[in-house]
Amino acid sequence: MPRRRVVITGLGVICSLGRNVQEFWNSLSQGTPGIGLIELVDRTRLRFSNAAEVRGYRTEDYFGDSKAGILDRFAQFGLIATTEAVQASGISWSAELKECTGIVTGSAMGGQSTEDEAFADLYMRQKTRCNPLAIPRIMTNALTSQISMAYGITGPGFTVSTACSSSNHAIGQAFQMVREGTVDAAITGGSEAPLSLGNLKAWEAMRVVSQDTCRPFSKSRNGIILGEGAGIMVLEAMELAKARGARIFGEIVGFGMSSDAHHITQPSSEGAARAIAAALKDAGLQPETVGYINAHGTGTLTNDPTETAAIRRIFGVHADTLAVSSTKSMHGHALGASGALEAVATVLSLRNGLLPPTANFIEPDPECNLDVIPNKPRLAQCEYALSNSFAFGGLNAVIAFRRFEN
Repeated sequence: MPRRRVVITGLGVICSLGRNVQEFWNSLSQGTPGIGLIELVDRTRLRFSNAAEVRGYRTEDYFGDSKAGILDRFAQFGLIATTEAVQASGISWSAELKECTGIVTGSAMGGQSTEDEAFADLYMRQKTRCNPLAIPRIMTNALTSQISMAYGITGPGFTVSTACSSSNHAIGQAFQMVREGTVDAAITGGSEAPLSLGNLKAWEAMRVVSQDTCRPFSKSRNGIILGEGAGIMVLEAMELAKARGARIFGEIVGFGMSSDAHHITQPSSEGAARAIAAALKDAGLQPETVGYINAHGTGTLTNDPTETAAIRRIFGVHADTLAVSSTKSMHGHALGASGALEAVATVLSLRNGLLPPTANFIEPDPECNLDVIPNKPRLAQCEYALSNSFAFGGLNAVIAFRRFEN
């Protein structure tokens, strides 16, 4: 079977920037960060005070008691985003389509809050029993399984866990499955809810969390800001989507992966460059055709110059004029869900002809000598864009997107 074109017919989001796609885009297009004081845990026990929370979120606003009892916060976010994406797609679930649809989600941590609570019960409160639903809530595949049950989807389903690249790996795998004809449609993306005390203390110990805010590519950057949320896409073979008159948000045209074989936490520009090159090759694109990159852009001292070097290695002189921004400056670093949030941001940027800025930018860094769209969004009609994800352990995943003219 010849390769099929793969389009995006549904988008769904929940994160610190909004509870749906429109709210998310409003914040991105205005350059408004969703970063503030931590409210989910006692921040006096931490050396940092800020995170990108879904503020005011209440489980009961979305789920009844019976459903809430089996869903950790990360799975709740994923289902909320999935509901929006599927509704936006307008798909009618025939029995045949349910068998020909895949589900691929990404999460680095799974049910972190549930795991924290179980350990607190066992070790701190000296309880003799754990919550009998702890394992179904903690397991990283919980979202994939819940989506399958919610829609009766019986095609292939699995979860990818590759730290901060989890969602990009998941979306890339789903894209390949649709392109090659393994499935006709896919629900894909990722979710994360890492803002539990135990996990925050673990990140504190790494000394990579900012004391104030996330300033990617800025000379004064001092670390990440952790975030939470979910981003979900519905992918379909283009001919099938057109046949049913679906609204098409964008197209995925390429996917590249690499491993650094370098260090468990320190990034490698060579490894990142290989993933970028692989995505371009898979898409059949020349570097100069790319107009925008949604960067991994964590705001750490080591990531940003390393990513800059990787971009310059692949794009050469085009890197001088190539627009690059990090939306982590607004929605925080949502770990395994970051790629999903950034993929949605990239699709919306191409669709709306507006590139989101790198917020909180103060001063240029000679080691990050790129056009990073500082602080204010930019009108730009780009045909192609990349979304970069580079994970701890040196596992890299890059997706190439194309603007789609309906």
